[in-house]
Amino acid sequence: MRRLARFVIHNVLHVDQHKLQNIGKILLLLAFTLPFSVVAQNNKQTIRGIVIDKLSLAPISGASVRLVNDTLKDAVLTDKEGKYVLASLTPGRYEISVTNEGYKDAYIPNVIVTSGKETILDISVEERFKRLNEVVIRANGKSGAINKLATVSARTFSMEEVNRYAGGRSDPARLVANFAGVSAPDDSRNDIVIRGNSPVGVQWRIDGMNVTNPNHFATVGTTGGAVSALNTNMLRSSDFFTSAFPAEYGNAIAGVFDLGFRNGNAEKREHTLQLGLVTGLEGMTEGPISKNSNASYLVAYRQSVAFLASTFGINIGTAATPSYKDLSFKVNSGTTRLGTFSLFGILANSSIAITGGKTGSLYAPPDNTDLNSAIGIIGIKHVKILNRNSYISSSLGVNYSKNTQEQSSADSNNTSRLIEDEQVIQTAYVASVAYNTKVNSRLFFKFGIQDQLINMDLYYRLRRNTPDWMQIWDNNNSTHLAQAYAHMKYNITDKLMANLGIQAQKLFLNSNSTAVEPRIGLKYDVGNKSSFSVGFGLHSQMQPVNIYFNQIQNATTNTNKDLGFTKSQHYVLGYDWQPSKDWRMKVELYYQYLYNVPVDSFESSYSMLNTGSSFKPDLSVNLINEGTGRNYGAELTVEKFFSKGYYGLFTSSIYESKYKGSDGVEHNTAFNGNYVYNILVGKEIRTGKDKRNKLTTDIKFTNAGGRHFTPIDLAASQIAGNTVLKSSDYAYSSSYDDYMRLDFKIGYVLNSKSRKLSQTFSLDLQNVTNNDNVFSQSYDNGSRSINTTYQLGFFPNFIYKLQF
Repeated sequence: MRRLARFVIHNVLHVDQHKLQNIGKILLLLAFTLPFSVVAQNNKQTIRGIVIDKLSLAPISGASVRLVNDTLKDAVLTDKEGKYVLASLTPGRYEISVTNEGYKDAYIPNVIVTSGKETILDISVEERFKRLNEVVIRANGKSGAINKLATVSARTFSMEEVNRYAGGRSDPARLVANFAGVSAPDDSRNDIVIRGNSPVGVQWRIDGMNVTNPNHFATVGTTGGAVSALNTNMLRSSDFFTSAFPAEYGNAIAGVFDLGFRNGNAEKREHTLQLGLVTGLEGMTEGPISKNSNASYLVAYRQSVAFLASTFGINIGTAATPSYKDLSFKVNSGTTRLGTFSLFGILANSSIAITGGKTGSLYAPPDNTDLNSAIGIIGIKHVKILNRNSYISSSLGVNYSKNTQEQSSADSNNTSRLIEDEQVIQTAYVASVAYNTKVNSRLFFKFGIQDQLINMDLYYRLRRNTPDWMQIWDNNNSTHLAQAYAHMKYNITDKLMANLGIQAQKLFLNSNSTAVEPRIGLKYDVGNKSSFSVGFGLHSQMQPVNIYFNQIQNATTNTNKDLGFTKSQHYVLGYDWQPSKDWRMKVELYYQYLYNVPVDSFESSYSMLNTGSSFKPDLSVNLINEGTGRNYGAELTVEKFFSKGYYGLFTSSIYESKYKGSDGVEHNTAFNGNYVYNILVGKEIRTGKDKRNKLTTDIKFTNAGGRHFTPIDLAASQIAGNTVLKSSDYAYSSSYDDYMRLDFKIGYVLNSKSRKLSQTFSLDLQNVTNNDNVFSQSYDNGSRSINTTYQLGFFPNFIYKLQF
């Protein structure tokens, strides 16, 4: 496996990156030429999929599937494989219900049908604990999670939401910034701050496999980037966790993105063409591999078109033109005698050559930076249903990332110059297996193991006003992380449910990195409209791999190699009330205690809890696990689900994020914004004779507290000729002005009457008030003053999408 992975990475990413472009040109050519040959006499569309048991994944035969808002159409029954088809539907929004003896009724709102694409909707239903009065639930609804082992602090989101909300840039990470407990007041990157935690504490997962940072222009030790490499046209509805997550998720202390690639259409070929200022020019195709099986393919290529920004005079923070491209794919075998196999992956690279920008913008002159990054994520997943109650899933994959950066920075008089040369290559080989069994309607078990072999190649040197280089990194090291977990879901009564689990992990780099972590969740239903929930979890996370191998300058000793895990205790209390099928209110109170945090071995305010607050690599050495931290707060969500042509969402968080370094003094963390709230409203107006087209408008307003920072010592900086911060007594004692942004989006969806074709036009006007949100401050020796750098101002993003 290791040799195969190296071969794939070397041949796809290293030898000839133009291969990605050639594949992309083929896809784009298909997208341009095929739609005009697709003619339909009766231009209706179809909703189809399968109905399965929520826990065992077994297909449900004989289930009744019907359209709630169309009494003229009869219900259809699923076949022996759980399949159903709702045919001859006019483009629009539909509500679907599923009923079956022995199972809770499922209700799925806002199923969108367009003329250019079939709607594939797989529905999972939950077995009744005992025979109850009529119970209606929202299958995969936003009030819960797809992963039914989650009790608290979990939220599912659909790709329709990602693409619909104003200001989202078709980026899942920016979407979740609208949820309670999440803050992302940074226009340049999609780093996610969850309840005051560093973005480094977030884990990404695709189709059950832990993956590397899936973003363009990512840097070592981070989990975000400037542009997402995740293609939302490839993704299915996914989960996002902010605290006390189930036992299967290890090596994370802040949150988890559990994403999945959807399968391609296994019955007919469909294509998508999309053009967006941020997402670029995209071609996607999907369809059956064979008419005699359910095997399918799905592949998409994107190429940046950022040069259009300069053509139309749009400020993106630099005069340089970023270039990025990515190829995403999934091949599914369909159900075979040996089970279901799928091959999925992302191959991406990005580059930018910055030769200066406008003073006060994201890149101020005369900075010169050449940044190149590459991502390779390839995985194989296997699912085998053993019987009506049990199945086994396994995955095998490789994650690869490479970042090279050459940077030269100077003051405005060019009297002081710093030159840096950096290259980081990280490769991880991942294998996992999980066994799932539903003993009965009350009891479910899940057991799993995972092993991750990690290789890190680090090279970093710098020099300031001298021809002699100072070597910081120059090593190649390996280690591996093993994890095992067990989870039990038990319906104690028809109203009280318990999720109990335990997670164990060990990093084999040293003898200090072993953890056993209990997870507990309880949920009590108060009638059919509200519930109380409580959760506790002990969570541990290894440090960013590069931290372990930091060296004393020009030395060969790895001074952090014996660091243990950072550990965190999560306590959550929640109340969920849904007075009607269209409205929901949720309140959560939480407390998080962090300990074993790496800090300096001498008296200092430094803490790893602030890692990720800057773009510079953390070069700290001689660290010890003696720091602590605490995050606590309250969150409120009031949501009007989309119905009657409109939706609304209000989320608010009030929180504190504190830490103690080796100085024993409690400071604000760099991510302590104290508060954030979001207001989102959207309206949809149906147009056309048969109401098949729609005009959409969406508004988003965000207000967040300014992040804390350590102020610059101007006098000391003037003497030193470069930025010097004030002493530890002032660590994160100041804060930037509050972040405020208003976004407005307008769109139109045109569903063809004569062709199997739909078009979407949208204009997303971000920061329409052109508010000056502070990005950072630095000392400029030329002007001998402190410069303030601002985030992006008004930014219009146009998107055109064609499906056929």
